[in-house]
Amino acid sequence: MNGHSLYRWLTQEGEAFGAPGVEPRWTSAVKDAVGTAYSASSRVWFTCSHGIVNEVYHPTIDHPQVRDMEFLITDGETFAHEEKRDLDSEFEYIHAETLGVRYVNRDREGRYALIKEIICDPHHSVLLTRVRLEGAPELVDRLKVYALLAPHLDGGGEGNSARAVDVAGYKVLAAWKDPWTLAMGASCGFSRVSCGFVGESDGWRDVMDGYRMDWEFGSATNGNIALFGELNLDCARNCGKAEGAREFTVAVGIGDTLHTSLQKTVSALVMPFEQHKSRFIDQWQRAANPEWLAEKAQDGGMLMRASHNVLLAHEDKTYSGAFVASASIPWGQAKSDDDLGGYHLVWTRDMVQTATAMLACGRVETARRALVYLACTQQPDGGFAQNFWVDGRPYWSGVQLDEVAFPIILAWRLWKQNGLGEMDVFPFVERAAGFLVKKAPITHQERWEENAGYSPSTLAAVIAALICAAEMARARGGMELAEFLEEFADWIEGHLEDWTVTNDGVLLPEVRRHYMRVRPPETGEAYWCESCGTEMIRLNNRPPKTRFEFEAREIIDGGFLELVRYGVRRADDPLVVDTLKVVDAVLKRELPQGPAWLRYNWDGYGDTADGGAFHGWGQGRPWPLLTGERAHYELAAGKDISNLIASYERYATPGQMLPEQVWDDGDIPERELYAGMPAGSATPLVWAHAEYLKLLRSALDGKVFDRVDPVYERYCTENGRQAVRRGIEIYSRRRPVQRINAGETLRILDPEHFELVWSTDGWKTTQSASSRGIGSTGFMVDVQTDAEGGRLSWTLHWPEMHPDSHPGDKGPPLGSSTPGRWLGYNVEVEIVSG
Repeated sequence: MNGHSLYRWLTQEGEAFGAPGVEPRWTSAVKDAVGTAYSASSRVWFTCSHGIVNEVYHPTIDHPQVRDMEFLITDGETFAHEEKRDLDSEFEYIHAETLGVRYVNRDREGRYALIKEIICDPHHSVLLTRVRLEGAPELVDRLKVYALLAPHLDGGGEGNSARAVDVAGYKVLAAWKDPWTLAMGASCGFSRVSCGFVGESDGWRDVMDGYRMDWEFGSATNGNIALFGELNLDCARNCGKAEGAREFTVAVGIGDTLHTSLQKTVSALVMPFEQHKSRFIDQWQRAANPEWLAEKAQDGGMLMRASHNVLLAHEDKTYSGAFVASASIPWGQAKSDDDLGGYHLVWTRDMVQTATAMLACGRVETARRALVYLACTQQPDGGFAQNFWVDGRPYWSGVQLDEVAFPIILAWRLWKQNGLGEMDVFPFVERAAGFLVKKAPITHQERWEENAGYSPSTLAAVIAALICAAEMARARGGMELAEFLEEFADWIEGHLEDWTVTNDGVLLPEVRRHYMRVRPPETGEAYWCESCGTEMIRLNNRPPKTRFEFEAREIIDGGFLELVRYGVRRADDPLVVDTLKVVDAVLKRELPQGPAWLRYNWDGYGDTADGGAFHGWGQGRPWPLLTGERAHYELAAGKDISNLIASYERYATPGQMLPEQVWDDGDIPERELYAGMPAGSATPLVWAHAEYLKLLRSALDGKVFDRVDPVYERYCTENGRQAVRRGIEIYSRRRPVQRINAGETLRILDPEHFELVWSTDGWKTTQSASSRGIGSTGFMVDVQTDAEGGRLSWTLHWPEMHPDSHPGDKGPPLGSSTPGRWLGYNVEVEIVSG
């Protein structure tokens, strides 16, 4: 790049000193807004807080390229102000239906103000900031304003380079880090520019040390760098504006070549900002907010409009249908290049919440795009990665069964609304259902992504998904598959209380029987560990030298309410009602905005006790979305939820952003932590906005929008329960069965075709049966047990022999089936009579 003869590089004072600069950091995750153009051709997103832009994404919403961009203001003699630290900021949107931002940043002594409007070029990948400097003429004439930008190209602060360049007589700042480039220019031009290393030779240190710009370095190579330019306010003054005011526009263009970035930037500056703004607003107005949902809002629809647009803004524009969890990096101000992911990744759970909210808003096509994206991202075994980049590359490696179940439910909803278009979704659904059958009921991680075992929230989603898949299979004439999936769902539903309920609770003396957050696997089951069999779970994120192992009965969350949401249990189920008493006693917090709930007790994912950033440990804080979940339950119970809707809305920031977590301790002004206001994790959380939109739709319908009617009819109505199949116990090598009631059917499942050999008389005589395939769910054999009791002994044989195997070989490892082998041991199952 340095030797490229195409450009008129400005050497100035040469290479900046102090390479590579201080260790880079990201910035606050508590955003005032997320902005982008509605057009898919403008592939750039920005977030902002503290009166400035912090984080710019391009060309996809999971790819941050800029840490922040702000202005410094000085009179050259007595003060130097940094926008985010020294000015008081007022926020508003440029229009109620858009995600364009207006800040009024005022000097605390009232001497001047910067009025900024921030949008994206409606058609190109350029960030535009129009700035109007107002104040007393005699002061404005003496002020210097500097643009300061910190490139974090290709998602990192290390290894960035920059140079000053002359483009047609205008000074422009260019930065690069393969394969990305960035250019920053101004409509009035820069009178002086400099490139420097952060903390050593950057413009911030220069001006803050002496109230003036002394350094004019022409380059800064391979480090954590900052671009710095003095705005030519003499030029801005000649724009016909009123006395005591200056107006200019700063453009930041990003592309995959320097020529692209420069051309985008200069082209954007050629067009008057008002034309960009008008087109920007027109585009967002075409998105058509669902104003009919405002009938149930308690704030006149402000949060509804912002939530609708926030969800749309978090869809990628290259990988259509990919919705990320949040354009933020939790506690980013404490994060370096080591943490690449942040929340700008796809989680299928969060994404399906978003897509379902889009259905609640009447946006069927948007939800279908999400389903198509999921179909293209599904793994060969029918599952999904825990989370992934928008191009489908996995990031974390956990397996969460609800993240496989939710896409099935989304497909069913679109199918029921005749919203699939020409898409034949059944192969996708059938493979996902097969994955659930092979893995359930034990999940590697529940919805809080931490513990393995039997989770009420996970199993609620799995049951609902299997019933949805069964209905779709039956509609295609797949009667055997439909019946099998229903029976598998019935088996899980019939064991819910056995697997997820304690009869000896210790959290609330008057309630001994209640749902637990998760029950760990038993010895020999999938994901079992040394502590299995003791009903102990290990909590992540606990502070050093504090307890981290707990009995399962000591930990509770509100996840069991998913059983009501999806129709597996009635709202008035006595066990649900009793568990709510425990939840409220242990997890409920009363805050100025209204009630809020923790994820679970002893949660360590949150700010530290003194308000510090989470560094692998902390203290969990209330999540506003759980207020939405509780409101959905109360609606299902037939209660008025208007107060809970109002509480939910009060958790929104002035920019109508809903936080992931809110602060619930005493105010700490120096850390900007106040009761019921955003904690440091992530604002906005797209899931929270999706929950709110669904809540408005549910309130309008008088029925929980997420409820899956065939699930409710099967398990919560008298006629439906008559169709539930009982008397089947299921065995798989992921979950061995040790006993079965006499007279029940033992159903043995395996991913590969097998032969079952069994005996009921101690191997004096044997019987055998060949398994039959049930699509992607695998293979099965049913054995009917005697009514008198006794013992059933059996083993498996995979008949397709490998050349080097023989019947005496040991079987394959847990979870796999190498053909042509015997299991290598006998399974003993006690048949219990009476």
